[in-house]
Amino acid sequence: MSELLVDFITSLDGHASGEGWPGFWGLEGPEYLAWLGEQPEVTYLMGANTYRLMSGFAAGEVPSGQDEFRPEEEASVDELERASKVVFSSSLEEALTWANSTLVRDDAVEAVRAMKSSGSGLLSTIGSLSLCRSLLRAGLVDRFRVVMFPVITGATGEERIYDGYPDVALEMIEHRTFDGRIQMVEYKPRVLEHPPLCVPA
Repeated sequence: MSELLVDFITSLDGHASGEGWPGFWGLEGPEYLAWLGEQPEVTYLMGANTYRLMSGFAAGEVPSGQDEFRPEEEASVDELERASKVVFSSSLEEALTWANSTLVRDDAVEAVRAMKSSGSGLLSTIGSLSLCRSLLRAGLVDRFRVVMFPVITGATGEERIYDGYPDVALEMIEHRTFDGRIQMVEYKPRVLEHPPLCVPA
């Protein structure tokens, strides 16, 4: 049976990106990059918007406000190019142009449920905030990992991650600090029907 990891890279205030900021907010360090390089092989799950963005990067489209990719960003895009990717969308057209990408038009929750029960290895989300939220609500997420970078993007932050989430209890299974400033926390999530002190009548 496969395991599902929801994996986010965020600012301290929970934004997935920020206008005018480079990848990793420009704050990645050697320890963090080495850790990324040690991660096991995964099959990435994403929605249409993330596919359009990331496949654009793979085709050479530079993020807004930058003249070129930094070496760390190029390495990240190259790793994604080689990885297996499953894209859930009813709007994208076959055939997908990004290498190693498979388009799934079926309901994402039911498709991932089937992938988990029939497969092996690790499934991991990338971006795709609404997909992650749906998979969490459905109780399919085994591990919930957040890497927080030491910046608050109150003025420029985009893509607030936790809006629309249910209440979730989180049991910590791992934590680590990279380069003296980047914090990784990993949890086993459990969706709550109600807060602990609010017992239904």
